[in-house]
Amino acid sequence: MEINAASAIVTGAASGIGAAVARQLAARGARVVVADIDQARGEALAAEIDGVFAPVDVTRTEQIVAAIEEAERLGPLRVLVNSAGIGWAQRTVGRDGSYDSAADLEAFSRVVRINLIGTFDCIRLVGTAIGRTEPTASGERGAIVNLASVAAFDGQIGQAAYSASKGGVVGLTLPVARDLAAVGIRLNTVAPGLIDTPIYGEGEAAEAFKAKLGESVLYPRRLGRPDELASMVVECVTNSYMNGETVRVDGGIRMPPK
Repeated sequence: MEINAASAIVTGAASGIGAAVARQLAARGARVVVADIDQARGEALAAEIDGVFAPVDVTRTEQIVAAIEEAERLGPLRVLVNSAGIGWAQRTVGRDGSYDSAADLEAFSRVVRINLIGTFDCIRLVGTAIGRTEPTASGERGAIVNLASVAAFDGQIGQAAYSASKGGVVGLTLPVARDLAAVGIRLNTVAPGLIDTPIYGEGEAAEAFKAKLGESVLYPRRLGRPDELASMVVECVTNSYMNGETVRVDGGIRMPPK
């Protein structure tokens, strides 16, 4: 699918994988709406790639709609990449046997609201807008790519909330792709492994920690680079025969229990 001169929305685009995706889409000629809660970084990236920043908390439907309106001013809206997400580790039950030490239900709910419900809200709203766009010469209207995680398949100790949310994203991939086929929109999911993003921090200690993590990767024995992950996202956007699939980009890792 040709995306030159089309508009694209990337959530969670101010840093990490989302930023790498935004840069690669822009390099293909797309006009990108950098949708994020981090205004300073989001505006800086938008200026760098000749895009537009839109403040978007994916739990706020009205902010998603505002980002769509920004995108439609830039060009025909054809692309959505759902990269916004959060996660932290917490065991399901505490060691002291008290109810108070059990997993925080509100924290679990927040992860699901952002990672799963926020993703679906973006899909249903942006999908509706793309469905109004005139089809290309090949009959396509657009493409959506979700970011899940290998934790959807190999969740570690303490990752119940994160794994459940990303497993939900994997689970909705095929049925939603089937829904969207009626209006000429493809949908795929990319599941990253250990990717070198700002979440790991900076400095010697962070580099040593990342090197240790990389030893668990089958090959190459290192963390993945955001641009390596982004290239698969762009392939899912532009390859017109890629649909309804979840692709792991993880160096062959299978996560241990901890």
